[in-house]
Amino acid sequence: MNQLRRHEDYMHRAIELGMRVRQLPFGAVIVEGHTGEIVAEGWNRSAENPLWHGEIDSINSLVHTRPGFDGGNLLLYTTAEPCPMCQSAILWAGIGTVIFGSSIGFLQSRGWWQIDIPAEEIIRRTPFRHCKLIGGILEAECNALFQNPPPQFALQE
Repeated sequence: MNQLRRHEDYMHRAIELGMRVRQLPFGAVIVEGHTGEIVAEGWNRSAENPLWHGEIDSINSLVHTRPGFDGGNLLLYTTAEPCPMCQSAILWAGIGTVIFGSSIGFLQSRGWWQIDIPAEEIIRRTPFRHCKLIGGILEAECNALFQNPPPQFALQE
């Protein structure tokens, strides 16, 4: 199976997870790169805790199920480009690759609250870790999830 096809398969799973909270469809899947095994999953639970984004949920799940994991071989798939908080957490966890669908720029164009610092900038300014970033996987499908932000997470004009 080619790499793009594998990326799409895992992103489909992230989309499914994101749909658990339709108003905030941020889903995340963590995959062991050597085996292709899904080792953790998450979705946005910020209604319970404002810090509990999909990526954070998946990292918390990973920590509980695989203490002492080697993050360098892990890939994190997420429906939208990680916000600065999530990308920082990904780097602290040592996760080697992030694959996303929708960009922060797209979310902003649709009126979503987003801190205007791309994941690439967080990676560039982190001298002690490396993380590969791949954007635009199933971008149209992910963008469709984020067409209309819920009022409490939309920029007011």
